[in-house]
This record gives sequence, structure tokens and C-alpha cells, in this order.
Amino acid sequence: MHKPLAIAALLLALPAAAAIPQLFAPADVRELLSEHLDLTDLPDATAQAAFERRMPREVGDLLATEGYFSPTVVLRRDGEELRLEVDPGPRSRIGHVLVEIDGPLDAERRESLQRGWKLKTGQAFRQAAWDDAKQSLLADMLAVDFAGARLRETRAEVDVEAQRVDLRVMADSGPRYRFGELRISGLQRYSPQLVERYNHRVKPGEAYREEHLLAFQASLQSTPYFSSVVVTLERGDDDGAALSTGDGWVTAPVRVQLRERAPYQVSLGAGYSSNTGARVEAAYRSSDFLSRAWELQTGLRLEQLRQTAYADVFFPIDQRQQRDGVGTAVENSDIEKLGIKRVAVGATRVQQRGSVEQRLSLNWQREEQSPQGAPVTTNRALTAMVGWTWRRAKDPLDPAEGVSLQLQVGGASKQLLSDQNFVRGYLRYSQGIPLSATDALLFRGELGATLAPSSQGIPQDFLFRAGGSNSVRGYPYLSLGVKEGAATVGGRYLVTMSGEYTHWINSTWGAAAFVDAGNAVDEPSAMNLAVGYGIGARWKSPAGPLGIDLAYGQRDGTLRFDFSLAIPF
Repeated sequence: MHKPLAIAALLLALPAAAAIPQLFAPADVRELLSEHLDLTDLPDATAQAAFERRMPREVGDLLATEGYFSPTVVLRRDGEELRLEVDPGPRSRIGHVLVEIDGPLDAERRESLQRGWKLKTGQAFRQAAWDDAKQSLLADMLAVDFAGARLRETRAEVDVEAQRVDLRVMADSGPRYRFGELRISGLQRYSPQLVERYNHRVKPGEAYREEHLLAFQASLQSTPYFSSVVVTLERGDDDGAALSTGDGWVTAPVRVQLRERAPYQVSLGAGYSSNTGARVEAAYRSSDFLSRAWELQTGLRLEQLRQTAYADVFFPIDQRQQRDGVGTAVENSDIEKLGIKRVAVGATRVQQRGSVEQRLSLNWQREEQSPQGAPVTTNRALTAMVGWTWRRAKDPLDPAEGVSLQLQVGGASKQLLSDQNFVRGYLRYSQGIPLSATDALLFRGELGATLAPSSQGIPQDFLFRAGGSNSVRGYPYLSLGVKEGAATVGGRYLVTMSGEYTHWINSTWGAAAFVDAGNAVDEPSAMNLAVGYGIGARWKSPAGPLGIDLAYGQRDGTLRFDFSLAIPF
């Protein structure tokens, strides 16, 4: 691909003294050479001579990947120092570019593919860019219609004297493809009908689209039923895999290769939260409850301030991509001197509509409240709720960049198994704004309102309290609300807001500074925001950034530590 490299050989034999070669090269190639060349100790003259012989080849091969085809390599001794001096020479640039595509493409698409070729005349030649340009062209052809596209010939002709590289690419699109029948393998416990429920884009007779195959694969992989999923188009001629229809199209079956996940899982855990204290929990999951592909999730969570037992059953999605579930929970808690015993049953329906998740729910609960220093009351409510969550984030585990918006609306009526008429609305907003590769801002806010004659008769789940991690730091968990006796109970109105700046010291650790404000009250006129501010440390754990904050609550004049998993999306 290039002419033999020049090297200035040593005129005299190198001394036998041990030496470590020191690299001297321009900055734009020094990092490449330092990373890949073996510049270890040369103990004697024999090792030095062998090093001298192989350097022209190794340096030349490395520099050719960056477009330098006529380097000069010199090994010389300067006193006790052994110097490897590299002059890369001039860098070659792209000259003539020829991209030809054969096959039944329409003229517009052929021109679009040729215009989209990444390496243009005059650009510096780099092997990585050359490889990327070829693979991008092939990927663009494979993405739509042409599942059998291939690169028939690729050539980079180097003219060292002219410092030019001429490129030639010959591609063949092959015939157009349609999706054929699904061929499902690997099923033992589940039925093919279950698999087909998750397929809403790969239909027999429709034109091949690579993104549809990938979406089908991702949909199956996200279920609790399968540990591995591969969805491919069978383009071979064996066993009638592909069938030409005589109109220039080929119909090929879609192979779905599955490996079923173990249907039962038991997990045990322990931890600590600055909100609810030490925690132990046990959970059981079955993805084939009653042998009907229903997902059962049940468990027991024991925290210092709250204890919960729950059981939920989720059904497979239907043809409209809706997933229904039913569940029950029993909870006992004592937080901010408010004791609560709660029993709840409910049903939910979740549907993904593009980037928006819609959730419908019907929930009945009975709650016994025991505020310290106030009478015990029992509240019942049958509530219907609808919620929408919109997310846009490159990485849901990275709070540095992304937007999340959550809206809930619902209510209850005395005419339907409830002790109070009310309508509840809740809005939550979160946005991360990157300032640089190491700095970011995070903003968060909440608004809530429960419209009712009073808060009497409304379970605490449909009222509001604030304070603690992921709320107003510097104040105990759920300590901001309405006083009833010595206890803090929920109010009908909520406002919280937060601003946070994070600087990442390295790829793992960062430091943050923040200001929070918020409160929950029973009357809008009583709204007086409690302010907290402080500093914290951030650690990029596998589950997302973990935060530990030292916060000062301005209203109480106290310092508090808060722990949180900082995932706003």
C-alpha cells in the first residue's frame, strides 16, 4: 500500500549498555506511537539491533493508519540516552472518490447514498475513517429494503509522491426483500402466540426494515420471559428460506431465536436510607404464574420507619400494546409521629404511546391514621387516576442530560366507597443541562393540589408532604406538612423546587452544590417555602449516580446527611 520506508541506520554497532528508547516525534503522532510501540528496556547490543530492524516496519504500519506513508525513522545514541526519532513526513489527503452502487435502487436513493459518502476530496486520510465510511454506506443500504446488500470491491490507492489517496467503492444492493413468516425456536414453556403479542412491526408481506427487526427484538428482550433474543431475516437458499416472487422482490422468513429465562426468582437484600432507615427485604418473582405467562411479584420490605407487604400480578400485553395488572399491599409506618396502617387493592393499565407512557389506575384503600396528640381516624377512598410520563434522555441512568415530565390527575367521590369528594393533580419536572464534559446543572420542581372541602377523610397517599432526599434536603423525611397534634400530616397543596450544580473530578467521582426549597400546606395562603442548601459527593455506580449530601435546613438551623440514587429520569 506504500513504498519502503527510509531509515538512517547506525554507522557503528550500538554499545552493549542497557537502555530504554526515548521517543521523539511530533505531538500529533506521539500519542499513537507511545500507545502501540514496545519501548521497553533493551539490555544488550543484540536486543538493540533487533529493535532497530523492526522499528521501520512497526512505525510505518502505525503511521499509515493516519495517512503518513513516507516517514523517516532514526535510532541514535545521545550520550547514555537511546533516541527513537520519528519524522512522519507529509500527510496524504483524499483525491478522487468513486462510489458506484449496482442494483434496483431508484435514482433518488442511489444519489442520496452517494451524497452521504463520508470521506470527501481534500480530507486527511485515516484508516479508521475509511473503514467507518465503508461500513456506514453498507449500513444505510441494509437499513431499508436491501437485506442482502454487500460491498463488492473497495480500494484505497496511495500515491506517496503526490501525497494523495484515491478511493474506489463498488457496492451491490441485491434484490429488495419483504418479510415472510415468523419462525420461532427455543420455546418450551411459552406459546408462539405470546411472542407474536410483542410483534407489531414485522408483518408478512411488508417491506424489510432493519429497524423493525431491532424493535421486535428489543420488545421481546424487555419482557420477563426471555434471557436472550435474536431476530434475523433468513436470506439463505437452504430449506426454502427465501423465495423470489418474480417482481424483483424476495420474501424471506424471520427467524426468532429465544432462550427462556428461569421462571422463578428469589432475592434477598439489605440497605440503608436516610429517609426510612435500615432495611431488609425479600422478594419472589414468577414469570409464569398459574402457567399462563402472568408475572407475579410479591415481597416483604422491613424498614425502621415503614413495613410493607405486597403482591402484584401483571398480564402479557394485548394487541394494542396495553399491559394490565392487579395488586394488593399492606403497609404500616410511623414517620414524623404519624402512624399509618393501610390496606390497598388496585388495578392498572399501562400503554406506551411513542415517548409518552400512559397509566390508568383504579385503587381502593382503607387507612387508619394515628397522629401523636390527636384523635385516630379512618379514611377510605376509591380513586380513579390517569397519568402521563414523558422522558427524553440519552442515558436514563445519567442525570446530566435529559428531560422528564410527569402529570397525574384523579379523584374520588362519596357516592363511590369514599369518605370525601376530591380531585387531585400532580406535576413533576426534571431537567439536566450539560455545561461541559465535566460540569452540569440539574433542575427539579413539583406542584401538587388536592381540591376538596377539607383534608379530612382523604388518605395520606392523596395529600402531600415534603422533606428528605430527592425533595427538600436539610429537613427530615416528610417533615414539611401540616401540624396535627405533635405529628406532621399531609396538606392539600405542594410546591418544591431544586437547583444543583455538579462537577465531575474524574470519570467516577464528582462534587455537587445545591439549593432546595418547598413546603406542603392545607391552604395556599399559608405557603411559606422552607429552604435547604449544601454540598455533596457523587459516585457513578452501575445503577446510576449515588449521592451523599450534607444539607443545612435554614428554617430549623440544623445539618443533615442525605443519601440518594440521583436518577431523575
